[in-house]
Amino acid sequence: MFRPRPNERLGLDLYSLAVNQARHPVFYTEMGVADRIDARFELYTLHVLILYQRLKQEGERGAAAAQLLFDTYVSSLDNTLRELGVGDISVGKKMRKLGESLYGRMHAYEEPLRERDVDQLAVALARNVYESDEPAVARALAVYAAASVQALGHQNFASVTKAPAWAEITP
Repeated sequence: MFRPRPNERLGLDLYSLAVNQARHPVFYTEMGVADRIDARFELYTLHVLILYQRLKQEGERGAAAAQLLFDTYVSSLDNTLRELGVGDISVGKKMRKLGESLYGRMHAYEEPLRERDVDQLAVALARNVYESDEPAVARALAVYAAASVQALGHQNFASVTKAPAWAEITP
């Protein structure tokens, strides 16, 4: 009765795959990403978007899986706000602000990821993840993200949904 339906389960599984990768300690210990909630949001968003773009390449079933991933991510943001003690009245306002940030990141990262344009991606990641105007601080993360897009592109749909081939994280 309270178990997630198969479609919901897929969304949760995909989201977990993205989050688990975004939580890899190397991002925080060697790549200089601050271990704060806003920086974690940035890495989660980056990984969700990488996976989302890959799923969308699989036609109708991929688009459905990508939408489940996105819906689960948004739901998780809502749940996180509530767990942090944000009241019901404020959740809507904060979710709107997070939604705007999420769409802004997706817009900023989408084309550079698709084109594997490391320089353009480094500019956006420096601004959003590192709060810097210096793209060099985000270069390693941009290289990793572009390599992840390429690695996931070589996997079939079933493999991507079970064990995405994220690129090696090298600072």
